[in-house]
Amino acid sequence: MTEPVRIGILGAAQIAERAVVRPARSIGAEVVAVAARDLGRAQDYARTHSIAKAYGSYEELLADPEVEVVYNPSPNSEHVRWTLAALRAGKHVLSEKPFGSNADEARLVAGEPNPSGLVVFEGFHHRYHPTYLRLLELVGTGAIGEVTELRVDMKFDCSNLADIRWSWPLAGGSLMDLGCYTLHVGRDVAAALGGTLELRSATATANAAADSRIDATAHVEAVLPNGARAVLESSLEGPADTSILVTGTRGTIRQPNFIDLTGDDRLIVTVDGTETVEHHGTTSTYTHQLRAMEAAVREGAIFPTDLANAITNMDYVDEAYRLAGLPLRESKARPA
Repeated sequence: MTEPVRIGILGAAQIAERAVVRPARSIGAEVVAVAARDLGRAQDYARTHSIAKAYGSYEELLADPEVEVVYNPSPNSEHVRWTLAALRAGKHVLSEKPFGSNADEARLVAGEPNPSGLVVFEGFHHRYHPTYLRLLELVGTGAIGEVTELRVDMKFDCSNLADIRWSWPLAGGSLMDLGCYTLHVGRDVAAALGGTLELRSATATANAAADSRIDATAHVEAVLPNGARAVLESSLEGPADTSILVTGTRGTIRQPNFIDLTGDDRLIVTVDGTETVEHHGTTSTYTHQLRAMEAAVREGAIFPTDLANAITNMDYVDEAYRLAGLPLRESKARPA
C-alpha cells in the first residue's frame, strides 16, 4: 500500500478545512501539523480539526521532518516567499492561487535549485474534477460544432472592505483572487481547441471606499485560437456566479458551478435543440486535487497545474492588469 502523504498547513486559514483537512481524511492522507504566527490560534485550530501538532511559527513547521507536503494558503503577497521557504526546507508544496504577486515573482520559484524534484502544485482545484474535464473533452471533440463564444464568470460578494482581497500590500484584487480562475479556464478551452488564448482588452472598476489600485471588478476580452470571442469577468461585488458557458454553432455547454460541485455537479449540454444533463459526481474538487497531488508526490505523476503553468497564468494576470491600466501587484519575495 502507498504510504499516506503527510501534510503541514502554513496558517490557520479558513480555506484549509475545505481544501486540505476534509479531502485528506477522505483519501487517507494525514494532516500532521498546523502553524500560525500565534501559537494559541494554531493550538485551537489543531484541537478543532484533530491535528497532532501545532506550531507558533511557520519556520518551526518547515523544520518538522514528519511534514512532507506544505499547504500554503497565506495571503497572495506571501505565496512565493513561503513556497521558496518550503522548497528550501525540502518540502513539496501545494500553493493557493494566485501563485504570486506577479509573474516575475513567480519566476523566482523556477530559479530555485530543486535537485530532488520536489513537487510544486498550484491549487486550481476545479481543473481536476470530472465535470470540468468532460467540458474540455466536449469542446475538443466538436460536440457543439464550431465554438463561437466562451463566457466565464467568477464573482462573489465580498462586502467587508477589511478582507485581505481589498488590500494592496497583500496583493488583493478581483483579478488576483477570481480572475486568475477565469483566465485559467480560458487557457484550458483554448488548449482544447488546439492553441492559446490571446487577450485583447480589459477594463476594471474600483470601490469608492477602497484603494483605487484594487480592482473590485474586471472584464477581460480575449480571442480563442479559432477566432471566437472569450469574455472573462470577475467581481468582488457579486452577484455570486461561478459558471462557464461555451456556445457553438450547434449548441451550448454550460457548467453552472465549476468551483463547488458538492451540491451541483451538472453539465448541461444542448446539441441541435436537445438538452442533456450530465452528472459526474459530487466529490469535491479539492478531493480530486489532493489525489492528484498525492500521485505526483508518490508516483511522479504528471499534473496540469505545475510550476510552468502557474508562471504562465501569472503572465496572463499581469497582462490583464496592464490592459486595464492598473499597476501590477508589488513583489515581496526576493532571490536567495
